[in-house]
Amino acid sequence: MTKMSEFLKGVRVLDLSQYIPGPLASLLLVDMGAEVIKVEPPAGDAMRTLGPRGRDGSPLFYQTLNAGKSVVHFDLKNDADLNSFVELVKTADVVIEGFRPGVMKRLGIDYSVLSTHNPQLIYCAISGYGASGLDAQKAGHDANYLAEAGVLDRNGKDSPMYFDPPIADEAGSLYAAMAILGALNGRHHTGKGCEIDIALADVIMPLQLLQIADYGENQTVPARGGTYLNGGAAYYNIYRTRDDEHIVVGAVEPKFWQTFCEAAGRADWILRQTEPIPQHRLIADIAAEIATLTREECETRFSNDDCCVSIVLPLGEALEAPRTTERGLVVNTRNGLQALFPAKVDGQSPEPRPPSKQLTAS
Repeated sequence: MTKMSEFLKGVRVLDLSQYIPGPLASLLLVDMGAEVIKVEPPAGDAMRTLGPRGRDGSPLFYQTLNAGKSVVHFDLKNDADLNSFVELVKTADVVIEGFRPGVMKRLGIDYSVLSTHNPQLIYCAISGYGASGLDAQKAGHDANYLAEAGVLDRNGKDSPMYFDPPIADEAGSLYAAMAILGALNGRHHTGKGCEIDIALADVIMPLQLLQIADYGENQTVPARGGTYLNGGAAYYNIYRTRDDEHIVVGAVEPKFWQTFCEAAGRADWILRQTEPIPQHRLIADIAAEIATLTREECETRFSNDDCCVSIVLPLGEALEAPRTTERGLVVNTRNGLQALFPAKVDGQSPEPRPPSKQLTAS
């Protein structure tokens, strides 16, 4: 047992959510030692029907998101199952749900009800647009949230570009886990639980807090290819090699930019870092130079760690890269490849997760 797996020892979580945001949040709590009971409808989490299958035909994405959890099936429209769920709530520290706002109330098990059975309960609702407001009942997915938050507009080369992995869904998971951890700590001081309302459409705003501050002060609307973060800067850009591979240059600080320019044999570029953005001419000059080199030649020429140059790797190569294996980020287990919680505690990496196990409803 690692120290991380003792962080939430004794904490019981009931997770009624499906797909990615809630299950990923509770998976992070599993990694820290919480007992997570996944409460699913009789047909199971709909994630079972999505994504690739394992070699044995099993639902790969579902298994990955729910490793280390116990699974019980309840029909919450059935009085006996509903009562069984409420009995579980009395023993729980946290409930996570991902229904549209109002569903839990119609079932008679929203926070106002459950907290009467367990005043210390921490209730975390994760929905697309939050529990209140004009869009509360609106359906959406990651691309919708990014579009409405002003993020898609400025990313992509010729037109807006969506992202893989889904930023809002997974950031929502992180914020949910963070809020739950904070609430568990706060409960030590107040003795009471609380209700947490997380909208996936909301979580994008704090991720762009710098751009928002700039807009508030200067009314700056980031344009596609118009900032150093989205393709406007030569020192933070992607370049194609002669053999149709790609490298990324991330030499933002002047000292790293100088090292890159010297390695490229182009000391004349050093003072050009401060050219106004978008730096089309400098980007074109670097692109022309990199286009004369193969990937292997780039690896050799820019081998100095302070060049901030990386090869753009496909996933298979990234998984086999020395730093991935040395840091223990991904491990091969009897249950397949697992991407572990990316933290070491007192030098220890997290433990691999066991498969989920089925509980018998009582």
